[in-house]
Amino acid sequence: MASNPGLFTDWPWKKLGSFKWVVLAPLIAHSAYTSMRRKEEGRGVDLLNIAVLPIQILRIIHSQAWISFSRFMTCNSKKKIVNKSLEFEQVDRERNWDDQIVLTAVILYLISMFFPNGSELVWWDSKGILLIIIIHTGPVEFLYYWLHRALHHHFLYSRYHSHHHASIVTEPITAVIHPFAEELAYFALFAMPLLTMVYVGMGSIAAFIGYLFYIDLMNYLGHCNFEIVPNWLFVVFPPLKYLMYTPSFHSLHHTQFRTNYSLFMPFYDYVYNTADNSTDRLYQNSLKTREDRVDVVHLTHPTTLMSIFHLRTGFSALASRPYDEILPYKWLLWPFTWYSLLLTYFCRSPFPVERNKLGKLEMQTWAIPRYSFQYSGTTKNHHRRINEMIEKVINHAEGNRIKVLSLGLLNQDEDLNQNGEVYIAKNPKLKLRVVDGSCLAVAAVLNSIPQGTKQVIIRGKLSKVGFVVAKTLLSQGKLQVIAIHSKELNALKLRLPGALSNSPKLILSNHQASKVWLVDDGLSEEDQRKAAKGARFIPFSQFPPKECRRDCIYHATPSMLVPKYLENMHSCENWLPRRVMSAWRIAGMVHAVEGWNEHEVGNTVLDVDKAWNGALSHGFLPFQTE
Repeated sequence: MASNPGLFTDWPWKKLGSFKWVVLAPLIAHSAYTSMRRKEEGRGVDLLNIAVLPIQILRIIHSQAWISFSRFMTCNSKKKIVNKSLEFEQVDRERNWDDQIVLTAVILYLISMFFPNGSELVWWDSKGILLIIIIHTGPVEFLYYWLHRALHHHFLYSRYHSHHHASIVTEPITAVIHPFAEELAYFALFAMPLLTMVYVGMGSIAAFIGYLFYIDLMNYLGHCNFEIVPNWLFVVFPPLKYLMYTPSFHSLHHTQFRTNYSLFMPFYDYVYNTADNSTDRLYQNSLKTREDRVDVVHLTHPTTLMSIFHLRTGFSALASRPYDEILPYKWLLWPFTWYSLLLTYFCRSPFPVERNKLGKLEMQTWAIPRYSFQYSGTTKNHHRRINEMIEKVINHAEGNRIKVLSLGLLNQDEDLNQNGEVYIAKNPKLKLRVVDGSCLAVAAVLNSIPQGTKQVIIRGKLSKVGFVVAKTLLSQGKLQVIAIHSKELNALKLRLPGALSNSPKLILSNHQASKVWLVDDGLSEEDQRKAAKGARFIPFSQFPPKECRRDCIYHATPSMLVPKYLENMHSCENWLPRRVMSAWRIAGMVHAVEGWNEHEVGNTVLDVDKAWNGALSHGFLPFQTE
């Protein structure tokens, strides 16, 4: 929102939210009716009417491709222009980027309905295309330059244009984030070439599509936060400097505000002496490869099939909220989902998905291209392939002098790699520290148990974290640890040292009145129904159990709130809320910032209290879901 919103700031369909596209329903119906009437009357096909919707669908795909490409590049690129943080506030402000696509569809339908010759377009007319080029490079670029300068006057800037400039670190879709009134002014300019072409009878579908995609392409290119235009273009054709802007050229407009006003052609900035003096220098500097230092790598993987869209490089609006398997338009995404599944069978290279900064600590998150169900393969060959990919990341991290690699989700599964121990056995001289994060996960579970609790029920398959939690509770001797099934009790006793395995605090009982349950993700609905009303389910697993009781409290998987100075937080980690990270991921950060030299793999568990206090000392806070 602008700092002092003016008239017609909000878009007309704002209250419709995600259902804004229904405003096109009457126009689509009218289009279908008109097409049938024309067919009955023996008239030609109205090509514009037919093409409107497919054009907008292609523009959405084009926009999403730029979003994913930009986020991938800013996570990897050593050529970023503005090295600042992108946060949730910007993602929320820019989630309505498709408003302008809806508006375009409305305008094109109206042109077809009411404008002379609008329903008589042909597929191709070279004269019309030439006319668009002439009008755009002349009147449109000239008028835009002066409109843009006017929008920087305090009166208009505070009411409209400040909304766009709230984004210092630009993403491609920042280009189309404007109040409604401002966007209408831009549309009036961009409509000039199209309407003129139609009016003089030179209109063609190719010209409409080409001009719209040219505007999108240049808009998105100019708002990338990395330089993408190669220098050789300007060497081969020097006048291009005045005919085509670059991301670094427009980035200066977002950081300096009073320079580089041009649309896509810097010509008028040079004519009116508003080109920033540092334009050429910034462009050259942005092309240079900078040293890329990473201290910590966290290794994760997609979970369910739909989770691919929640990655930071997927849909930005989905990535900025906790993962929810239930999406109203999920069925539309299944073709892409199955395509991504097919790719996992051929892709054997982990890929970076996120980058964060904690003080001076630089961190990246990498993903193994395998879904959760693919980790459950029981064949040695299946496990071997996943382990090869994990080893590939370890070798990359070792070669780049990265301090710590933390294993997330099933990348540390006991059946897969013995909680990471196989990698240390193969490479005993690793300078890189490999961490499974068990110590902090255990601490998070222990600190989630309410004060005054007398007994806890432990239920499910005992992972490393679950076992250490039970062992710690029995060592403290303050409360009873109850197993419901003899199989679980025997499994726990086999792993406990002799004194603790015979502890009177460890009992087998069907009495399920305890209000605190320590569980894994396999907790069945039947078991949940046995719990007392108001019981707390505290998971010690990487994945949360399915929630079946409304009268019970479900805690999040072991996790903590991150400090405010942790930068570049604009996506959620799986099902966790905003600015909450899993304990396993935080453990790697704490390990690095504290300078600990031990690996935490296999049966090794670092000091639980030391890990918890270390996390707290760096601003991480306990998190509990109530």
